[in-house]
Amino acid sequence: MSTPHRITVIGAGFGALSSVREIRRRDPAVQITLVSPRAELHYLPGIIWIPSGLRTREQLVLPLANFFARMQVTHVAAEVTGLREGGRLVDTTAGEVHNDALVIASGGRFIKKLPGIEHAITPCEGIAAAEQIRDRLSAMKGGTIAVGFAGNPNEPSAVRGGPMFEFLFGIDEQLKREGRRDQFELVFFNPSKEPGNRLGPKAVQHLLDEMARRKIRTHLGHKMLRFEADKVVTEGGELKADLILFMPGMTGNAWFDQTALARSPGGLLQADAQCRVQGAEQVYVVGDSGSFPGPDWMPKQAHMADLQAAAAAQNLLAGLRGQTPTATFKVELMCIIDALSQGTLVWRTPTRNIILPPSRLFHWAKRWFEGMYLRKYR
Repeated sequence: MSTPHRITVIGAGFGALSSVREIRRRDPAVQITLVSPRAELHYLPGIIWIPSGLRTREQLVLPLANFFARMQVTHVAAEVTGLREGGRLVDTTAGEVHNDALVIASGGRFIKKLPGIEHAITPCEGIAAAEQIRDRLSAMKGGTIAVGFAGNPNEPSAVRGGPMFEFLFGIDEQLKREGRRDQFELVFFNPSKEPGNRLGPKAVQHLLDEMARRKIRTHLGHKMLRFEADKVVTEGGELKADLILFMPGMTGNAWFDQTALARSPGGLLQADAQCRVQGAEQVYVVGDSGSFPGPDWMPKQAHMADLQAAAAAQNLLAGLRGQTPTATFKVELMCIIDALSQGTLVWRTPTRNIILPPSRLFHWAKRWFEGMYLRKYR
């Protein structure tokens, strides 16, 4: 009787957990080892609701022990520090992990190079950042709140702007509910004149119209220079700010530097249409860690990671059986830009771009999707 193949998955986010489900669905016999610091899923799309109290940390952190038991996954609680032997050996803070095939889904890392960036909160760093926003808002009597994002100049797709629009509109709505909106000025800043253009031209106009309707000031098209404790400084002038929320562009994890894996100009792992890391045998990448062929608007979001995970799982197992990997993934952007009481649906494919106006239905659809998604892992 032959020994089952050993597959290692790095990460515990959407891409990693979807890879586990897709591999196990196709093969009940392979050995799966997952390496991540904690056996938890942090449902980051829900952090937009933490400042208003609609969500708490406890609602967004999901223990994965039951899921791992159900999927027959061995969890190694550790940080990855590098790879050897062409990816067949993963170095971790808990020792070596050997494999016959590898899936890297460890997410991205935010580029913290702007001087003074310690004065800004980066919301998508996690639940703690959203709690910090909640606490700062609660303590403020008034003032200016500046919200913005930027990209990785060497990697057009390595940007996460959608959540920043949600924080912006959500804070506006929250302050109105609390009867405090007239004590605050909200300012949105972005180095592009068309913020959110990866959502499509219609979406850009909708977002700018929505800011105007909500009396949110804009500061667009100016290169960012630095942050100070009470201001955002750009080539087009300074913005006074008592609270700064800023999402920088993304690059690859620091441990990628301790590997020989192919990298994109922006520092991500260079992948082909089958999610293989170029030049590596049986090494796949899924989600934010990878730079994939396709349109420059290809999103960095959970939905895209799920689609890539299905292709990677199919190809990885084909490779282990001596077959040629041929599966590719669909490129699709699907998001609901939420504003606490209503949401705007944006859908984009290589041939279509649809935006549906704000509706309470879409807000509740986003909450329903969260519950449905988390049920897979409970």
